[in-house]
Amino acid sequence: MGDASDNNAPMRSLEFDRRSVEELEQRSDQFRSMMLKRRTVRDFSADAVPASVIENAIATAASAPSGANMQPWHFSAIENADMKRKIRLAAEQEEREFYDHRASDEWLDALTPFATDAEKPFLETAPWLIAVFARKFTLTPEGEKRKHYYTPESVGIATGFLIAALHNAGLATLTHTPSPMGFLREILERPKHDKPYLLIVTGYPAKDASVPDIEKFPLNDIMTRW
Repeated sequence: MGDASDNNAPMRSLEFDRRSVEELEQRSDQFRSMMLKRRTVRDFSADAVPASVIENAIATAASAPSGANMQPWHFSAIENADMKRKIRLAAEQEEREFYDHRASDEWLDALTPFATDAEKPFLETAPWLIAVFARKFTLTPEGEKRKHYYTPESVGIATGFLIAALHNAGLATLTHTPSPMGFLREILERPKHDKPYLLIVTGYPAKDASVPDIEKFPLNDIMTRW
């Protein structure tokens, strides 16, 4: 993936702080330790979170690299209680279909440790929902389609930036993927070329929140060094 949509685009000097080896190791270790504390949360507090924090996190997400710098994403930040209610009702309808008819026994068995079901109260309790959309193309002012490249990859990277930014700010997150998610486009009045990609629930965890006692794979299991 590249960062220039035009080979003749003007260039500017890179702003880059080259750090000592000691500082590289320290900063990478600190960030690793912080991110290892990130857990998916399903029990949220209703305590308010400033909009500025959400906006900063989304701006961070939008700094991600994208194919030909097309920036094929849109983020809908939802704080309004009525909108969250509509999203919950629509999501639970799809979730009931999933648990009752769509999911295989193997899939349901894999979900057992997480004690999930079709009820999603966190969609109303949490102060913020962020719907991430992947844009297949852009419409020019003249109404012509401008194709985007590497859209899923680009939006996936931006979503990772967003989750890291929210965690760094001190918020808990949940990645929610009811399937299908077409209702998000309808409720949030997005154009047809915006495809719902992910719904992120964020806020403070509830005081009595608990998470499954699971571990990440050790580095030797997921990394090969040559």
